[in-house]
Amino acid sequence: MAVAQPQKQTKAPRGKKSMAQRLWFLHWLMAAVYLMLFIGGIYMADLPREVTYRGSLYTIHKTLGVLVMSLLLARISVLLVVVLHKYRRRLPKTTPHWWRMTALHAALYTFMLLVPLSGYLFSNANAKDIVIFGTNLVMPPLIGADKALAELGRSAHFWLSYTFLAFILLHGLDQRKYLRAFLRRSYKTIAKTVS
Repeated sequence: MAVAQPQKQTKAPRGKKSMAQRLWFLHWLMAAVYLMLFIGGIYMADLPREVTYRGSLYTIHKTLGVLVMSLLLARISVLLVVVLHKYRRRLPKTTPHWWRMTALHAALYTFMLLVPLSGYLFSNANAKDIVIFGTNLVMPPLIGADKALAELGRSAHFWLSYTFLAFILLHGLDQRKYLRAFLRRSYKTIAKTVS
């Protein structure tokens, strides 16, 4: 009887990233963009209409919303490759912890889609174009102007954003050991750089 030999883990060739590394990169890139969107959205919400740069902030906010929707598509594609590779031989043990983590991540991915999509619909219902970084590229409207839908979109965008933020905080609490280690490593790296 032949015994299966363990497979050697091979590193990706220098300069090439593994799919898991790409997923990790997309995770942190999207986290940074969502942070900018949250901070910018909170700041913009209280700006008076007379502020001269208000329109530019809204253009940047909408463009970043389109960017995260594009990154989400890339992230889901990479995630599918990673998951199919990871579970190609054996399915995961479906423990209560696994179900909780799966549900939390499913909720996070849902909010990653619904928050920018609600903003997109909100802009469309207000008859506002979504122009990509001030260029001539304009996102196609999904719906026409409608005052009632605009108000519904505003409310949905607000509540979905803050609910998403609550789920992000839950995710952070769940990953607190990793976050502490990450912050420690970052602090050491910065300290070495400054010294």
